[in-house]
Amino acid sequence: MSKVYDVVILGAGPAGLSAALYAGRARLSTLLIEKGQDGGQIAITDDIENYPGSPNAEPGPVLIGRMSAQVERFGAERVKDTIKSVDLKSNPKKITCVNGEYLAKSVIVCTGAFPKPCGAENEGKLTGKGVSYCATCDANFFEDFEVYVVGGGDSAIQEALYLTKFARKVTVIHRRDELRAAKSLQEKAFANEKMEFMWNSQILKFNGDDILTSMEVKNTKTGEITHIEADPDDGMFGVFVFIGFNPRSELFEGQLDMENGYILADSDTMATSIPGVYAAGDVRKKSFRQVVTAAADGANAVHSVEHYLSELK
Repeated sequence: MSKVYDVVILGAGPAGLSAALYAGRARLSTLLIEKGQDGGQIAITDDIENYPGSPNAEPGPVLIGRMSAQVERFGAERVKDTIKSVDLKSNPKKITCVNGEYLAKSVIVCTGAFPKPCGAENEGKLTGKGVSYCATCDANFFEDFEVYVVGGGDSAIQEALYLTKFARKVTVIHRRDELRAAKSLQEKAFANEKMEFMWNSQILKFNGDDILTSMEVKNTKTGEITHIEADPDDGMFGVFVFIGFNPRSELFEGQLDMENGYILADSDTMATSIPGVYAAGDVRKKSFRQVVTAAADGANAVHSVEHYLSELK
């Protein structure tokens, strides 16, 4: 007979790792399922300077490495697998993966979110050929080239600042006439000699056969279209899109209550519309998405799981 875990945690970002840590310390039989590398978006973030206990900016993978080591120390089981389907209404709850099936008394969904495209024509065609969503992954391909960053929030400005270490010029394209990023980040950006800004602008179309060579940008106030061509000596340029995320929640459609794809969960208990199922981190509807809030969600979810399991006995 298959083992029935006290809790199965789906996803090993900050929320999932925090949940696994707390569940392990609580001596719950715990399984953490992750298909890729630990960390989610944090694994591809260059500098994190606002996580408590990290006084200096540090690469995301370093922080995640410490979290993963803590999870191992407290005994949560780990499986690297891709989830195909879930049955959260059954008893026990069933998670079907490519390499096996897992049963649980409770489930914590920590599947996170993925970058939102900017919606320009040919974006998909030229993704990986000049269009990117990860500065840490692709910045080195644009050493001494010109690059553009789409967005005006914290992530966009953080990644734009990182790109100045590689590119000869970084231009931020923003739909509005002012940034939404934290003032401290804005100050760094405006003081950086390599950075320029295109206000009230959005990209309409990317052009190029096998590589990005030009694009059309519209002024959102005047309607004027600007055609931007790659420097002839370069033959290409890069565009990095950082305008938000879409939740990874498709697996739970029709089972959990959602709003715009985000799972609805109680802000204190992380409880979803199904008893024994909790959502933590960027996949749940919330107003503030940071590493620290994701970690707190994971801890709160486990506290709720303990109470739920005690009621089952």
